[in-house]
Amino acid sequence: MRLPSFPNLIRTLYAFSNATLRHPATTPRSLGLPLNRATIRSMPTIPFLGSFFGSSASEKMSFPDERTPQDWQAVLNKEQFRILREKGTEAPFSGEYDKHAPKDGVYTCAGCNKPIYKAEHKFKSGCGWPAYFDALPGAVTRHTDSTFGMERTEIVCSNCGGHLGHVFKGEGYPTPTDERHCVNSISLKFNPGDPQTGNGRG
Repeated sequence: MRLPSFPNLIRTLYAFSNATLRHPATTPRSLGLPLNRATIRSMPTIPFLGSFFGSSASEKMSFPDERTPQDWQAVLNKEQFRILREKGTEAPFSGEYDKHAPKDGVYTCAGCNKPIYKAEHKFKSGCGWPAYFDALPGAVTRHTDSTFGMERTEIVCSNCGGHLGHVFKGEGYPTPTDERHCVNSISLKFNPGDPQTGNGRG
């Protein structure tokens, strides 16, 4: 088994040091909270740890957009490639869309431009990443992610397989689905004038 590179190791330690627990949306997150199972559960996957603790089923699936890694590297910047194609994560509270709250528009996959979420799907969760309670019909595909020695539900773009984040259910948010799609901002692009409509379960 190939050991992780030094940059990946540093990125992992950074992600763990910045991991935090869910809190009310109006309260700043305490940086002194202990790292526990609930904290890790809410974190998007850190790529190389999967080789130690499990894997994501999406790695074995095929999607309509079947570009090679080389093709993706030609159209994505390094951070987009790391997150979308290598299942990385951005630091909490750092993403462009974390506090983004438009009334209209559509969030599309940053890789293939497929519409994923409507603006009205977004809600303020305080988790540190953009949160959505639903997706456009058929826009996301769910897979079991067994990294970190636990089972979570990974969500990827149904068109290209790009990693979006994870979905959590039953957390008690006052939304129609009681689900939280915890998504990396870098995985998305926002189109304020997109007329795409739909309100089905992703």
